[in-house]
Amino acid sequence: MTAADPLDVLIVEDEVLLAEELSFLVREAGLRDVGRAMSSAEAISLASTLTPDLALVDVHLTDGPTGVETARMLVEDCGAVVLFMTANVKRLPDDYAGACGVIGKPYSEQTVRSALAYLETCLREDHAPGPPPQGLELSPQFRDLWGGGYAAAG
Repeated sequence: MTAADPLDVLIVEDEVLLAEELSFLVREAGLRDVGRAMSSAEAISLASTLTPDLALVDVHLTDGPTGVETARMLVEDCGAVVLFMTANVKRLPDDYAGACGVIGKPYSEQTVRSALAYLETCLREDHAPGPPPQGLELSPQFRDLWGGGYAAAG
């Protein structure tokens, strides 16, 4: 990825309207929506082919509450940075399954816009531009990795 290339984003969401809204917000942020998956198997298959930079992942997919394991596979096998977008925040393990953080549902368009801009900076510059925006909670691992050490916002 060069500074001129948009980040490639995979959307893993089984609610069609939410996936469409996320796709719009991704494109509006100047990022590239490279695909959408509604199940764990579909997400892994797409990610192995598309190699996204970032994956927005819900915990509950069409094949059940498989999003946590999907996230782990996206991180470990596909090298994607994962952001959970879920109403099931309490289902996340302490290590966030390797994800960089979470936005709890329901979320606002502004929360998603701010989080995408923040994460784009983190991924391009390999450090946080400051504390995370309201509504985005970074995992402890990524707070340390990106040098923020910031307390969770929100």
